[in-house]
Amino acid sequence: MPYPAAAHVRLPSSPLALLVALHIAIVIASNYLVQLPVMLLGFHSTWGAFSFPFIFLATDLTVRLIGKAPARRVIARAMLPALAASYVVGVLFHDGRFNGWGALQDFNTFVFRIAFASFAAYVLGQLLDIQVFDRIRQKSRAWWLAPAAASLFGQALDTAAFFSIAFWRSSDPFMAANWVEIAAVDYAIKLAVSLLLFVPAYGVVLAAIVRSMRAQDGVPTAAAG
Repeated sequence: MPYPAAAHVRLPSSPLALLVALHIAIVIASNYLVQLPVMLLGFHSTWGAFSFPFIFLATDLTVRLIGKAPARRVIARAMLPALAASYVVGVLFHDGRFNGWGALQDFNTFVFRIAFASFAAYVLGQLLDIQVFDRIRQKSRAWWLAPAAASLFGQALDTAAFFSIAFWRSSDPFMAANWVEIAAVDYAIKLAVSLLLFVPAYGVVLAAIVRSMRAQDGVPTAAAG
């Protein structure tokens, strides 16, 4: 049964700050994990494919509950700290091992390129996700259609932007030779994870939040429909 539209509410600064922190943490984790290759069914991919869909879940719930403007504010506040933190973490843990604080003394162009690619992909992918999600949400009462479509388009742009900026003619021979294959597999994994796991999770979390909001407003659960 489609969920009724939840009223947009004005969140205080601290929940928005928590969303910003969540976005930054996921970007940092994904930038680290994308350096760790993995073979899946004979195809090259990275562990970052399994972490980044969390951002789309958080963004879609934000748009659904409080609207496009707050979701865009989250992105605006998260993007520069995420860029800086991603670079620092990427340098310290380059190649999946701790390289010591002294590694920060020299500017690492390879890691900065990954961090900047993540910055560009994050902004482009999330803004497209918000636009697609909000447009479909207003036209369809099927609760699953908006997050599914937003993931389909948002993650396609995010993946294409990230891998092309980060690894086209990269100084890393493996990534330079395999980034197109890795990007395609990465997108397929992220889309599968989103559709099979995060879209249902979106529905469960949304239903719980709507029930909580109705209970606070004194609306009986049985009457909520």
